[in-house]
Amino acid sequence: MPKPKILLDECLDRNLALEIPHFYIKTVPQMGWSGLVNGKLLTNAQAHFDIFITSDKNLSFQQNLQKYKITVIVLCPAKNQLEYLKLLVPSLLKILSKPVNKKVIHIR
Repeated sequence: MPKPKILLDECLDRNLALEIPHFYIKTVPQMGWSGLVNGKLLTNAQAHFDIFITSDKNLSFQQNLQKYKITVIVLCPAKNQLEYLKLLVPSLLKILSKPVNKKVIHIR
């Protein structure tokens, strides 16, 4: 099973990528997509990535995520800081270790 290509949202600490070894991971700024509105960002992302990871809990209310061909993983830490995001990494790695259907996944 090939590993999924992952895009980290710009609202996440870029150092989170270091906590997810052995995956192809890019950040929104690395792709030159900083400041894109969510619809345009997701359209671009689905052409290059399998999974989009964000902490934007409102994304599913702002966009019809079912129309995109990309899995959206929403991290829900107590605070959007790396030390709190790291607490969610074991659950994230468990999800990434299996084939992921195109859907929205919340990790609390």
